[in-house]
Amino acid sequence: MAPVSLEDQASRQKHSAMYAQDKPALIAHLMLIALAIAPLIIHVPTSMNVIAMASLAVYCGCWRSVKPVLPEESMSKAEAMKFPLIGSCVLLGLFLCFRFLPKELVNFMLATYLGLIAIIVLTSAITPYFVEYFPEDLRKKEFHAPTFKIPHVIDTAESPIAVTLPELCIGVIASGFCAWYFVTKHWLANNVLGIAFSLEGIEHLSLGSVHVGVILLCGLFFYDIFWVFCTPVMVSVAKNFDAPIKLLFPRLIELNEAGVPGKRPFSMLGLGDIVIPGIFVALILRYDVQHGFTSKYFQTAFGGYVLGLGTTIFIMNTFNAAQPALLYIVPCVLGCTFIHAWAAGEFKSLFDFTEAKEDREVAPVEAVEGSEAKPVEEKKDK
Repeated sequence: MAPVSLEDQASRQKHSAMYAQDKPALIAHLMLIALAIAPLIIHVPTSMNVIAMASLAVYCGCWRSVKPVLPEESMSKAEAMKFPLIGSCVLLGLFLCFRFLPKELVNFMLATYLGLIAIIVLTSAITPYFVEYFPEDLRKKEFHAPTFKIPHVIDTAESPIAVTLPELCIGVIASGFCAWYFVTKHWLANNVLGIAFSLEGIEHLSLGSVHVGVILLCGLFFYDIFWVFCTPVMVSVAKNFDAPIKLLFPRLIELNEAGVPGKRPFSMLGLGDIVIPGIFVALILRYDVQHGFTSKYFQTAFGGYVLGLGTTIFIMNTFNAAQPALLYIVPCVLGCTFIHAWAAGEFKSLFDFTEAKEDREVAPVEAVEGSEAKPVEEKKDK
């Protein structure tokens, strides 16, 4: 993979700053909120609901990932290769916990842990859209947490915790919302938190390069197939795990033999089927952004995601059986993106795209017309 010159880096940062927004994809966010609330009022066809909500979450997350500066940290190739193995260990561990420990105890511990994280995630997800309603002199007012240390977890002496006044106020509201979810486990509260996790994951997780993205998606392609088709582990954990790690889509209530309405059934979609392909589509969007949108690969990659998810729903409804969504999403996203790049004669440029920090720390290049480009030597004071 060729390193990126400082001149190219500056050009990319310039374009990133042009397209970065304080409130990215505002209309798409409003549509996502409306779609999440709609089943409370009207019946939304389940298949359409799944595709629309997941696609909007990916779209919003992608635009949130466009920042004025390039990411400082990103996933390495080694981490991408280990990810399916680590995910398998976690999944199998959860399966064994649900099998040998009381289900209520496991869910209580996991829900408590994720609930605390959800407060931070929900606060971070909505703060950019409300911060302007605070007086300007209060927006940057900070509050610092007392110094404490939890061995091997956190040491605030080394990493101080500070929150702004808007974050603190919105955090209080987010805490109340998470408490409502914890007490009621209402599907709407679950979905709001699940969407927040998805948006923040796509926004802040950087693959670093298309190479890493291909390795990760291909690894999880086989991971999903194995754990869904070859074992009962994935489906069992998804059904037993009562926490906002999946989106729930209400279906029509069916009547039992006595003509009495039964318990409302739900379809579900794991957040991994949104976040994992989402971070790759976000990387493709940043490629377009950093090249001044001279290319349109984001549209193709996003279209591939919608196509893959739609295919998943079609196959699932046809055979009435759970399907590994990445089995269909990964080939569609990668296939659509790279076929477009090949047709445009830019396959190598796209495939070698990187925003990893280690590939950017190179000497600036000084080009002279009619001569070979050479690194600029640093001048030292004598």
